[in-house]
Amino acid sequence: MALQCGIVGLPNVGKSSLFNALTQSSVPAENYPFCTIDPHLGIVELPDFRLLELKKIYNPKKLTASTVEFIDIAGLVKGASSGEGLGNQFLGQIKQTSAIIHVVRCFADNKINHVNGKVDPLKDIEIIETELLLSDIDTLERRKEKLQKQVKSGDQKDKASLELLEKLIQHCSSGKRAKTYEVEKDFLWFKKSLHLLTDKPILYVGNIGETDLQDENISKHTKDLTKYVKNQNNSIIFLCASLEQEISLLGKDEQKMFLSEYNLKEPGLNKVIRSSFNLLGLHTFFTCGEKEVKSWTIQKGMNAPQAAGQIHSDFERGFIKAEVFNFKEILEHRSENKLKELGLIKQEGKTYIVKDGDCMFFRFNV
Repeated sequence: MALQCGIVGLPNVGKSSLFNALTQSSVPAENYPFCTIDPHLGIVELPDFRLLELKKIYNPKKLTASTVEFIDIAGLVKGASSGEGLGNQFLGQIKQTSAIIHVVRCFADNKINHVNGKVDPLKDIEIIETELLLSDIDTLERRKEKLQKQVKSGDQKDKASLELLEKLIQHCSSGKRAKTYEVEKDFLWFKKSLHLLTDKPILYVGNIGETDLQDENISKHTKDLTKYVKNQNNSIIFLCASLEQEISLLGKDEQKMFLSEYNLKEPGLNKVIRSSFNLLGLHTFFTCGEKEVKSWTIQKGMNAPQAAGQIHSDFERGFIKAEVFNFKEILEHRSENKLKELGLIKQEGKTYIVKDGDCMFFRFNV
């Protein structure tokens, strides 16, 4: 599924370093604003130990992991919603994404300029949030203008949508994210069609210095940021983007040694990737066999025919049933034959809601 996370933040906060680490690419990470002009797209595999365990059991010829797409978007500045720093272009790029990764600088380094002269994570967030809100208000006002003309011409079905727009404008103008405004079920589609920036799920990444890795809550910046994010009911991950970029370029054995030096169990990137996957409302099911073991990405809440459709549209159109067992069961018993003996392979129909970690075989007829 082509769902994307946009990496945003002020200039020089570590966005491109994070993107480089995630994708093991070489996007320039220079010490000046607007180093990234065109958005860079990277496709990253989801770290999933279950896939490796299934490989041991099935010994397939091919192993295919689920992926997450990341876009590195140029740094926003104050006034972006009015066109400052190519702001309109960059805000438009964010609009195309499904979720936002907001990188916030928490480290002090005189060699790396801060666009506002000093490191202040909460002030930085305020600038970005304000620009996103102003962009949303502009979007809503433009849509309102169009709907007003349609209502005047006698199209009464748009009257309720117009009333919702006016309430959303009032809500966002008071400094509140569009996501916090609840709408009736019948109007969820309309709100979604607006592609509002502050309606997107958000994950904060606090970019800390190497000296803060041992205790990420030791500095005032990280404490303040953690408190703010929790009050917003969002999630945050702390990492050192420049260090993560170094780690991503090492071999597996070197990575282990490097991580042990900093008492890290795994690269911080793995947490970012997994959190991004959850942020997008996704989970995975597996298809398993000697030819291939593959992880498939679906939206949470999808039923069996919809999941089958991710493999091929014919699977959904001609769906008969699905044979299902969970990863935990195959991990314990190590054989499908054993699962059959124990009656652990279930026959599921069209209403079955696929669970994370399900292993599935679809029967269909077209």
